[in-house]
Amino acid sequence: MRRMKILTWHTHGSYLYYLTQAPHDFHVLSKPGRPPGYGGRSGHIPWGDNVHDLPVEEAAGQEFDCIIFQDDQQYLEDQHRYLSAAQRRLPRIYIEHDPPRDHPTDMRHLVEDAGVLLVHVTHFNALMWDSPGIRTRVIEHGVLPPRDAAYQGNLARGLVVVNHMARRGRRLGGDIYQQVREQVPLDLVGMGAEEAGGIGEILHAQLPAFAAQYRFFFNPIRYTSLGLAVIEAMMLGMPIIGLATTEMATVIDDGVSGYINTDIGKLTEQMRLLLAEPELARNLGAAARRCAMERFHIQRFAADWDSALKLVAG
Repeated sequence: MRRMKILTWHTHGSYLYYLTQAPHDFHVLSKPGRPPGYGGRSGHIPWGDNVHDLPVEEAAGQEFDCIIFQDDQQYLEDQHRYLSAAQRRLPRIYIEHDPPRDHPTDMRHLVEDAGVLLVHVTHFNALMWDSPGIRTRVIEHGVLPPRDAAYQGNLARGLVVVNHMARRGRRLGGDIYQQVREQVPLDLVGMGAEEAGGIGEILHAQLPAFAAQYRFFFNPIRYTSLGLAVIEAMMLGMPIIGLATTEMATVIDDGVSGYINTDIGKLTEQMRLLLAEPELARNLGAAARRCAMERFHIQRFAADWDSALKLVAG
């Protein structure tokens, strides 16, 4: 099948990087100053030759095979502002990156057009959203195995990777992080991490080697999609500790690839155990890596996306 020309937005940089491993050409909308959603081909991510920067004022004059939306504003407003009527009739996919916010079970999804394929990134998200009559598909995350980094675990500390934790509050587990760090040595990295007493942002390309030194990875998030940072840590061979909520409950095999629980006290005890027993941490991390290689390998992810694109535009 010929390569498709896909129009999309720069919503989640890491996800876009992995999405563009699919064998098609991606034209990513941009604006001067690169505001949120309109970063185009920019930043420190090593984009491939199949990723093209597209200024919004040039979009309506281009030909595409498919439009991929990644947030509400793009779908409800921006497509009408920047795309032609003919482009808005093209095959369309909406990637839902999150579970419902307003109500966990009864929130209706904004996509009501049966011609749009709604792609969820986890089965938990698909389970929770109310989207009757809409074509849906789950494409679980996929990540590239790190080339130049592997788990060492020499640093007897835990690592937390969450962007803007201080401003995102309880849903992202800001209070849990603060509670646990008083009992166990933890370091927080991510955009705005300094606001919560963390180290700051580590560039995506540098994060594997940085993370590999830590004894374990802690995910304090109560309610969100499965974070790419968790899977990237698993690919490194890091043991994972987190809450037994959302999709995490299906990813981490408790006592095999890490520890999951809803009892923060028990999770804290298990962190101390890994700090005291580095060989146990290494064994759990090896199991986490095997899981990641089997379930979240980039080749499976790219093939799933190729299949979805053929379904809507083939």
